[in-house]
Amino acid sequence: MIVYEALKSEFLTDVFKDKLVDNLMSNFGDKVGGIGKNELRSWENSMNYMYRLLSDPEIPGNAGVAIEFRIPYSSKRVDFIISGRSKASENIVIIELKQWEKAEKVDNKEAIVRTALGGGIRETVHPSYQAWSYAALIKDYNSNVQDEKIELYPCAYLHNYPSLGTDDPINHEKYQFYIKKAPVFVKNESERLRSFIKQYIKYGDNKSNLYKVEKGKIRPSKSLQDSLLGMLKGNDEFVMIDDQKVIFETAKSLASEAIRSNKKQVLIVKGGPGTGKSVLAINLLAQLTAQNMVCQYVTKNAAPRSVYAKKLKRDFRKGHIDNLFKSSGSYIEAPPNEIDVLIVDEAHRLNEKSGMFSNLGENQIKEIINAAKLAVFFIDERQRVTLKDAGSIEAIQHFASESKAAITVRELESQFRCNGSDGYLAWIDDVLQIRKTANADMIDKDYDFRIYSDPSEMRDEIVRLNRINNKARLLAGYCWNWNKEGKYNSDIHDIQIEEHGFGMSWNLANTDSWAIDEDSVNEIGCIHTSQGLEFDYVGVIIGDDMFCKQGSVETDFTKRAKTDNSLKGLKKLYRDNPQKALKLADEIVRNTYRTLLTRGQKGCFIFCTDRELEKYFINRLANLTRNDEYLLSNSNAVAAEQPNKYKLNSEI
Repeated sequence: MIVYEALKSEFLTDVFKDKLVDNLMSNFGDKVGGIGKNELRSWENSMNYMYRLLSDPEIPGNAGVAIEFRIPYSSKRVDFIISGRSKASENIVIIELKQWEKAEKVDNKEAIVRTALGGGIRETVHPSYQAWSYAALIKDYNSNVQDEKIELYPCAYLHNYPSLGTDDPINHEKYQFYIKKAPVFVKNESERLRSFIKQYIKYGDNKSNLYKVEKGKIRPSKSLQDSLLGMLKGNDEFVMIDDQKVIFETAKSLASEAIRSNKKQVLIVKGGPGTGKSVLAINLLAQLTAQNMVCQYVTKNAAPRSVYAKKLKRDFRKGHIDNLFKSSGSYIEAPPNEIDVLIVDEAHRLNEKSGMFSNLGENQIKEIINAAKLAVFFIDERQRVTLKDAGSIEAIQHFASESKAAITVRELESQFRCNGSDGYLAWIDDVLQIRKTANADMIDKDYDFRIYSDPSEMRDEIVRLNRINNKARLLAGYCWNWNKEGKYNSDIHDIQIEEHGFGMSWNLANTDSWAIDEDSVNEIGCIHTSQGLEFDYVGVIIGDDMFCKQGSVETDFTKRAKTDNSLKGLKKLYRDNPQKALKLADEIVRNTYRTLLTRGQKGCFIFCTDRELEKYFINRLANLTRNDEYLLSNSNAVAAEQPNKYKLNSEI
């Protein structure tokens, strides 16, 4: 997606006539959402510099100009692009624009600098690293860039930054590896930047390369479960960008500091669905292990560990795998500081006590902090989905202080799931009435969201999509009992919706790797088999535990299956504190569906057992900003012909 595109000559005219910012604001509102005052001011400032820079007759007037191009599978956008060609190739120059006036180098972290951001002095990636990483992601995922051999030349332009001396932090020797990949230009270097552009944009292309990049088929994204082996073998499977890279380097630095100084460290990393928490966790596991640190990956939920173990079993001994991936109850009797680094994924799922009967140990958070020199907790408190889930930022900080550990808190904001659509995630939170969100009526046009009135039609579409690469799954809220006789036989249907003649079984008990097994599309997964994992497409059945009444989304925990232990202990809590019990139950139901509805990278389909809830979802879609993107149809064939449209498959 490109917010603004034009020929160079048109861009210069728009700036000269003071129309550019108005056009940007209008396009941004239509395609992305609201814009903040700071971003508006930066546009006004930066575009005047770009106007002066491009006012050179040797830069062709019919070269393409694009502003705010969104990187595939992420919420990040490239500031400025110029397209054209040289004698040898089709080329694109990528320019990251910065308002910085000064920066400080950070000695113990790769590609990280410190500068004024967001009202304070913060650590962020070096501009050259940022420009290079954005170009690398575009090249990785855009088929036209690869197939038509379009060359990408990234650079950074710090137009408010004073002259670069030999000792200037931005130009320091420690950053030269990335500066060579993406040169950095400052205030008095417009001629040098012009020369850089003219080196690759000798002839105009009438925006053809911009068109190829914007319309290029996006290659399948890498999934963590598929890339795990390469990561543990030391391959760079994922390019970390922006806040990911900052947190990664922070964790490495804290690990070294904890071992060197014998001072216990705790790093809390907050991040919503799709912000790359698990990718960062596995990257840390791989790199710190390669540096001869004793490092383990920890989860309460067994499903990710089982999937990872199956992926690795051909290349690693079982004992080695078991030593890398541990359950959260493994540290009850661990000696203090026995492990160099414990990396806790899905920390919101941690329990107080451990064991099958929840009678072992004192508190899993306390035990993990005790056992590690550095404990890293990746957490999203809105993904707590059982009454036993005791992982919270407050609890981690409490036990860290009790252990006299130094506490560092960071937040991941970059979005890499749901086609990188921040709008979709905000929309889901608002639609489920979890929280009011800005831009609550915006979804990125490339995310495929559908409502089905017939669960069989939804199942057929998921089965069809699964034939592509085994990455489409059906999920459901836990409103149907898991029958004992059906645990090993998918022909026995736990989930039955009689008015539609629909019947399927829950995922079978004899496999721990439902997320990747070939036949799993014939079974329905629940929160316990899908949390912490991702798919290309998910079809979610919203059961009777969520319904709509006069426009209000309500929950009813009594509609949960008797075999579901998520709310075990609620009756006792209700006797002691009814108000607290009902509030917790309501949060758990909403969080469960929020988690299920954000498992899909490319699309999410839903069927609601409550007819009023279905109408509510349809009405919310009808209120979205881009009404022209909708397709109201009962025909899946029509929907399939327009895969990039939003779809309402409904009789209503």
